[in-house]
Amino acid sequence: MVVVVVVAGTCHVVDGSFPWAASAAVVEEEASEVAPGRGEAADSLVVEGQAIVGKKTDEQTNIQQQNVEVEELRVSTAQFENKSGDKHYNLSVIDSLAAKAAAAGSDVVAFHECSITGYTFARKLSREQMLDLAEIIPDGESIHRLQQIAAKHNIIVLAGLFEKDSERNLFKAYVCVGKDGLIAKFRKLHPFINPHLTPGNEYCVFDIKGWKCGILICYDNNVVENVRATRLLGANIIFMPHVTMCTPSPRPGAGFVDPQLWYDREKNPDALRKEFDGLKGREWLMRWLPARAYDNGIYAVFSNPIGMDDDQLKNGCSMIVDPFGGVVAECRTLGDDITTATLDPETLTRAGGYRYIKARRPDLYRDLIGKEHRPDQKVSWLNLK
Repeated sequence: MVVVVVVAGTCHVVDGSFPWAASAAVVEEEASEVAPGRGEAADSLVVEGQAIVGKKTDEQTNIQQQNVEVEELRVSTAQFENKSGDKHYNLSVIDSLAAKAAAAGSDVVAFHECSITGYTFARKLSREQMLDLAEIIPDGESIHRLQQIAAKHNIIVLAGLFEKDSERNLFKAYVCVGKDGLIAKFRKLHPFINPHLTPGNEYCVFDIKGWKCGILICYDNNVVENVRATRLLGANIIFMPHVTMCTPSPRPGAGFVDPQLWYDREKNPDALRKEFDGLKGREWLMRWLPARAYDNGIYAVFSNPIGMDDDQLKNGCSMIVDPFGGVVAECRTLGDDITTATLDPETLTRAGGYRYIKARRPDLYRDLIGKEHRPDQKVSWLNLK
């Protein structure tokens, strides 16, 4: 049993005995450490999908105590071969895999970045084409369809798509949807696939059955401050939807994987598996993903497509990494599939990351992390012919 306080609908630990969320005092003291930069955006935190200011408000002074007992959570992560721009098809696969996850006893199933719309083909689209593809959230058709899927299978669904707002701004979004509708929405902080996308400027922490959850999309996880910030805002599970691996970069061993290996996978699966598991794929992933989970004492739920995404072959290997940095579930089939793990709340306080979070000395680096910095984001493969 954990004693918490509810502040504006948000859980905050007050006794320090359990890491469900940063206390209001910690949020205030360390806002400069967890925020993405200086200025107005640096003061904004997101909890339950809504922006709040990292200072005391009238609502925060009127807090209510309640007891919350957090139980184990069954989570599935999926991989599938999406079709570019074919929302109907992609949502049909999400439906079938959600059914499979529900049959496995899962409370939650997570899909990859832009799993509803497709991803890599968007680098070729004009602004008007992107606006045609994108949807208003939560009023768009895809969110309603996800809600139907969630209700049909009694499961919470996380999936990705392109978003537009009322002013025709474009975003890369990832949503969490339950049977009653939208639970949370996150906008990618470091989008790059299309020049017309606007970066998000807020972190997101929300509740699933008592667990505090966050979202970071693909490249967002490469910037370690984003993971730590989301953890400091209270997340103990971070959903990490990707479309990654099997692309060229300056690192040794990186490169595209020949699509013909995918088409020949039934007669020669070993050749494909060798490429998927080598430095072009899984071996690179394992150099950093477990560290994000271990250093922050979180469960990392990694989702990635498998098969052809436009003209690029992706290797799947969707997995769940525990707070010890160990892979507790992983998709190993060469096709559409899910993998499932039971997340244990007691693991959070046993992991080293829990102790390291408590041992931090932000007085040493608060000003350093908050210094002015002009982002310079480069993606090696994006402009390759």
